[in-house]
Parts: sequence; structure tokens; C-alpha cells
Amino acid sequence: MFETIRYDVADGIATITLNRPDRLNAFNPTMAQELIAAFDRSDADDLVRVVIVTGKGRGFCAGADLEAGADTFNYAVRDGGPISADGSIDWSHAEVRDSGGQVTLRIFNSLKPVIAAINGPAVGVGITMTLPMDIRIASDGAKIGFVFARRGIVPEAASSWFLPRLVGISKAMEWCATGRVMLADEALAGGLLRSVHAPGALLGIAREIAREIAENTAAVSVSLMRQMLWRGLGMSHPMEAHRIDSRAVYARGRSADAGEGVTSFLEKRAPIYPDKVSQDMPGFYPWWEEPAWR
Repeated sequence: MFETIRYDVADGIATITLNRPDRLNAFNPTMAQELIAAFDRSDADDLVRVVIVTGKGRGFCAGADLEAGADTFNYAVRDGGPISADGSIDWSHAEVRDSGGQVTLRIFNSLKPVIAAINGPAVGVGITMTLPMDIRIASDGAKIGFVFARRGIVPEAASSWFLPRLVGISKAMEWCATGRVMLADEALAGGLLRSVHAPGALLGIAREIAREIAENTAAVSVSLMRQMLWRGLGMSHPMEAHRIDSRAVYARGRSADAGEGVTSFLEKRAPIYPDKVSQDMPGFYPWWEEPAWR
């Protein structure tokens, strides 16, 4: 079904593998569309509890495919589009939208937690696509770079929102302004990565983390808390969080999952949570209005 990625499900884990190894899994418009479709699929499947994203071969993602040369980032060369006959630009036109940002916004809205297993070079969109993922681990040979200023462009994929929230404004600005390619250890020290592993162990570690989630937690609770935590980053006052927390606790407290969670703990057995993300999210969800592109 997919040309540029692979999608596999086993043991409650969906694994999305960037699959252009001859191009170091370089990002192109087809990959953008297929990643969005893959997250649509994982959200719709109650058997999927966690998503892992990794790359095939020796790279994670080398960034945008530069096959078009100097016009790689010049979207104005496309037919039609936002440029009027008088040369003015319609900045709200759909063709102005960055495809990397469309991918990261889709991942941001994922109903399932997402783990990035960065198995090799991850530069440009190859690293910014991982920022809305919940956990990032990397192989010790991975090289990471926010190289945009060295290509005459700027960070994309909504990374100006995600990156400072993950590593702080000073570190984010240093990495983006220098555009240097760093080793995984620097990204780990800067707070971008959870941990660094030998290449052969990387995917196994990602699956261990995923299984811990899949085997021990309630799917609806994890889905709710993922949105609570991410969307909380944009709240202006803790009262906003208090409102959502209170509604979520009230809704979850009267659910079948809560009864099973307490009973299984008292009976010293593994829980079997009955609620499904597809049908048992609480009535106040979603509590936000999705912004429109304009």
C-alpha cells in the first residue's frame, strides 16, 4: 500500500519504518502523505497501543530530498499556487503550507503514544518530524542537525513551537543558529533524547518501552493524558489544567477501566482494561477547537 514507508503491527505496537534506504530515507511529498495516512490507521485501530517510528538501513532520515537541486525549497516554481499575476503572494493559500508541518501536526494529534527510534543520521525534517513524538532514543552513531540556516532556509515542521519546549530557548537557538550536526551524546545532554544505545539494541529498547505501556496501562487513560500534557504546554494559567484534570479524573473514575485497575491491583493480577479509544473517550473530549490554516 505504501511506497516510502512500511507499516507493521505486532503485540499492540505499530512500527512505521521510513523506507527509502537508497536515499537515506530522505523526505519527499509522498512520504509526508503516507506518514499522515499511517497515523490515521494507527489511531483507528484499537489493537494498536503504541507507535514506533524508525528508519530502514543506516539512516533515520537525511532530511528533505534534494534531488530538485537549487529549487528544492522553491515552492513558487510549481504551477498555479499562491502567486498572483502582479507578483503578490496569498500567504493563506494551501500551497504555502509546509508538508513537514502537516506531518508533525498529525503526530501531535495522535491518540497513541509515539516513540522515535533514531537509528542513524537525522537532519532537517529528519529530526524535526520527531519533535512531537513522546520519547526519542537514538543509536550511538546517530548524527543530528537542525541545519536549516546552512541551507538558507529556516526551521519547519512547527519546530519553532516544539523545540524550545523540549530543550529550552537557549539550546534551541544555539542548535538552529549554528546549524551544526551533532553527535547523539550532545543531543542526549541537551535533553532532546531519552537515551543512546548500540545500534543493534535500539529497536529492542524501543519495543521494551512500548510493551511496558501496552501491557500495563489503560488505553483511554494514556490517550487522554497524552493530549493533556502536550496541550498543557500552551495553557496560560494552571486553572486551565485544573479544569481539564478535574473533568478527566471524574470521567475516568466512573469508567470500567478504573474499576478494573483497582480490582486487579487488589487481586494482585494483571489488569484487562475493557475501554477502547475508538468509543470510550469522555464526553468533554476534545476540549479544544482545532485551529484552521489561514
